[in-house]
Amino acid sequence: MSEELPLSDVTVWLNQQAADADGVGNHLFAVLYDELRRLARGHLRHEAAGHTLSATALSHEAWFRLAAQTRTQWRNRGHFLAVASMMMRRILVNHELAWRADKRAAERAAITLSGLEQLALPADRDVVAVHEALLALEAVDARAAKVVELRFFGGLENEEVAEVLAISLATVKRDWTLARAWLHRELTDG
Repeated sequence: MSEELPLSDVTVWLNQQAADADGVGNHLFAVLYDELRRLARGHLRHEAAGHTLSATALSHEAWFRLAAQTRTQWRNRGHFLAVASMMMRRILVNHELAWRADKRAAERAAITLSGLEQLALPADRDVVAVHEALLALEAVDARAAKVVELRFFGGLENEEVAEVLAISLATVKRDWTLARAWLHRELTDG
């Protein structure tokens, strides 16, 4: 379906998806597909060229995992996309960990993030190191970690992050500055 749905309709459909008696999930996927692919491309932009997951595969895997969520009460399209972004990051981290566990992994080059200049981090830090640092930040400041996740991994702008987290734009900017400095220290000292 190419027509744009009002945000309220998408929210209702998200919450009806669990029942899916009328194919709501399939229609909803079609409506949100372009946005899921945009998020996936944003995540893969930080991966090395030749990554074995495509934006399509990442989008579909995230959708299947999100569709299995039956207890989540979606607040709006932004909430859904924020959770989709987190799911994509987890998929990429799990993919990297599985790749590392492979016996032949020693022969391959490590997957590295290429957009770390946004966080002022060294370009040779891989997705697992960034993930672990983000988990450590989450233990110290969960909101700042969420801001990083949405901005860096999800590709959202400050205004979108503020809306999704229901905080002020100034708070997003403060958290982003704090998180960048914290992650830089965490990843360069290690």
